[in-house]
Amino acid sequence: MSNPYPHLFTPITINHKRLKNRIVFGAHTNNMAENGLPSRRTKAYYVERAKGGAGMIVVEPVPVHASGVLTRGNFRANDDAIIAPLRKINEACSNHDTVMLQQLYHVGQHGDGANSYHANWSASGMPSMHDSDGGHTVSEAEIEELIASFVAAADRAQQAGFDGVEVFAAYHSLIDQFWTPWSNRRDDNWGGSLDRRVRFSSEILKRIRAACGPDFIIGLAVSVDQLAEPALSLEALSEITSWHDKRGLMDYVTCGTGSYFRNQPIIPTHVHEGVEGAHLADHIKHHMRFARVQAEAGIHSPEKAEMLISTGQADTCSMVRAQIADPHLANKAEAGLGATIRPCIHCNQQCIARRYKDYWISCLVNPSVGREWEWRGDKIARAERRKSILVVGAGPAGLEAARVSAEAGHKVTLMERGPMIGGQWQLAARQPTRSRIADHIRWYGDELDRLGVDVRLGEEATPLTVRRLHPDHIIVATGIKPVTSGFQRALPMNDELPGHDEENVLSYHRVLSNGVMIGERVLVLDDLHSWRGIGTAMFLAEAGHKVTAMTANAVLAAELAGTGADGAARARFARHGGIALTDTALLSWGKPGNEGSEAGFVSLLTGDTFEQHFDTLVLATVASPDTEFAEDIQALGDCPPYSTVGDCNAPRKAHMAIYEGRKAALEIA
Repeated sequence: MSNPYPHLFTPITINHKRLKNRIVFGAHTNNMAENGLPSRRTKAYYVERAKGGAGMIVVEPVPVHASGVLTRGNFRANDDAIIAPLRKINEACSNHDTVMLQQLYHVGQHGDGANSYHANWSASGMPSMHDSDGGHTVSEAEIEELIASFVAAADRAQQAGFDGVEVFAAYHSLIDQFWTPWSNRRDDNWGGSLDRRVRFSSEILKRIRAACGPDFIIGLAVSVDQLAEPALSLEALSEITSWHDKRGLMDYVTCGTGSYFRNQPIIPTHVHEGVEGAHLADHIKHHMRFARVQAEAGIHSPEKAEMLISTGQADTCSMVRAQIADPHLANKAEAGLGATIRPCIHCNQQCIARRYKDYWISCLVNPSVGREWEWRGDKIARAERRKSILVVGAGPAGLEAARVSAEAGHKVTLMERGPMIGGQWQLAARQPTRSRIADHIRWYGDELDRLGVDVRLGEEATPLTVRRLHPDHIIVATGIKPVTSGFQRALPMNDELPGHDEENVLSYHRVLSNGVMIGERVLVLDDLHSWRGIGTAMFLAEAGHKVTAMTANAVLAAELAGTGADGAARARFARHGGIALTDTALLSWGKPGNEGSEAGFVSLLTGDTFEQHFDTLVLATVASPDTEFAEDIQALGDCPPYSTVGDCNAPRKAHMAIYEGRKAALEIA
C-alpha cells in the first residue's frame, strides 16, 4: 500500500543533518526536571517520541541566564551539571535516527522573580505581562553577559551531544523585545534602526556559529500575534527574519502564534477556532533564501501536515500536542495506520494546565504521558496468560480499560446499558467547540472493533450476567448518578437548595442529553467551575435561550484558567447574550408561576440579597457515584476479582477516568 503522506515522509536536510521525515516534536517545557536536572521521567518522555518516529526533537528550553527563569521545572541556567543527563537522553534518542536539538531561551521582562530571585533583564526595563513586576534595563556590559550566556548554553548543548540549538525569539521574549520598537526604547547601538534592533540577535547567532562550528544546526523560533498592538506585525517580522537569512545566520525558522501580550493563542485550545501558524510560516517562507521554514500551532494530524508540506507552505511541521497524545504518530502515519492515531482534543487540561499548577505535564487522552518510565512507554505489553475480562460501563474509564485489556491479549466483553459508547464524554462533545471529543470517542470505537472487543450496547450488567459470563476479572466503570440537591460549596451547611425538587430544575446531564423542555430564561448554577458549567451555558445560549450563569467565584470557568480557554469561552458566551453573575450564591428557587420561578440570591461580597425570575434552573453541581453494580457483585459469594474505575469511585474529570481505566487494565495479574 502506498504511503498516504508521501511529502511528509520525504527526507529533508537541515545544515548537514538528514531528517528522515518532516515531523518535529517541538520545544515545550514539560516540567519534569528534578532540582533543575533532567530526570528519568524526562528521558523516557523524549525517548518514547523518538521511538515513535519523530524526525527531529527540540528538547525543552533551558534558560541561558538566571534572569530569564520562568518555571520551576526549567533546567538549571549556567550549570554544567545538565550536560551528563542530557547526553544520556541524546544517546538514547539518536538510536532511533532522530535529530536532536535543544532550545535556548530568555524571556526578558516576562520572567518570574518568584522562581529566579533575580530582576527581569530586558531591553528597556518594561513591565512583565505575567505579573505585576517591573523590569531592569540592561547595560552594555549586561548585554555582553547575556550574549555570552547564549553561547555558553549552546556549547553545553554541543557537549551534551545535541546536533544543534533553537534560539528562542518568539512570544515577545528577550530577543523579540530587542526587535520590537514598543519594548526597545534604547538610543544607543542596540536600539532605534532595524540594524541596531537586530544587533543583539545577530551577535548571538554569529557567536554560536563561531563557537560550535559550521555543522552545528542553528534554528530561530519566532511568532506572530496579529491582535496584540505592541507586537511586531507579520510584515515586520518577515523583514527581520529575512535580514538574518540573507546573512546566513540560521539554518531554519519555526513560526508559531501568540505572545505574552495575549498568551492564549500560543497553545490554542479548541475554543480558539482557526488559530494556527501555517499561513504565518508560508508568509515568512516567501522571504527566505536559505533557511528552512517550520510551521507550528494547530497542526493536529498527519493529513494537515501533509497538506502544508505538499503545498510548499512549510518545510517541516512541529506537532507537539499531537505527539503528546500519541507518541507513535509518525510511525503509524508512515505505516498507513493514520486511523489508529489517538487524537488530541486540544483541551490543554493536562499539558499546559498541569504545568500552570507547577506539575509535570501529562495528557487527558493519554495517561502514559509523564509515566513512560513507569509504564514502559505507551505500548501495551502482552499478558502472560489470557483472561476473560468483563468491563461494565462504556464511558471514558470503561473504554480505556477495555482497550488496554484487549491490547494485552485478554478476551474482553464491554457492556453498556445505554445505546452508544461514550457516557458523559458524549455529553461533553455536544458543547460548543468541543467536537474533537466525538473524534476521540470514534477512535475508541474503531480500536475496540480492531481489537475484537465484544461490545454489548443497551444491555445492563447484573449479578446474573457475572454468573453467566464467569469472567476472570471485572472492571466496574458505571459512572455517576446526577444529583439535583443544589448543594453549593459557598453554602456548605445547606445540603439542599430550597425548591430543588421543582419540575423546572434540571441537571446539566439532562440538558445535554436533549429531549427535555427548557424555558426561555435559564439560570445555570455552576458549582464545578469547569466545562460542565460554562460549556452547558454556551450550549443553551447558542440554542437561543437567555442564559445567566452564576458562580461563587470571581469569574466563570475559574478552573479552566490554566488551559487558556477560559477567557475565550467567557467571551463566546457573552457574544451570544450570556450574562455572568459572579461572587453569588443561590438561596432559594420558587415554584413555577406566570412569571417563572423566583430565584433568591445572596452577594458573597456584601451579603445583600436580591431576586430575579427564570423559567429553568440548570444545576452544574457535584454528582453521586453509581455504586449499585459494584455493591451487587460484592454480595455474590463467589465474586471474581474486580476493580472500580472512574466516576463510580468519585465524580471527577475525564483525565482521572481514563487514567484509572488504563491503570486497572495494566494491573490485571
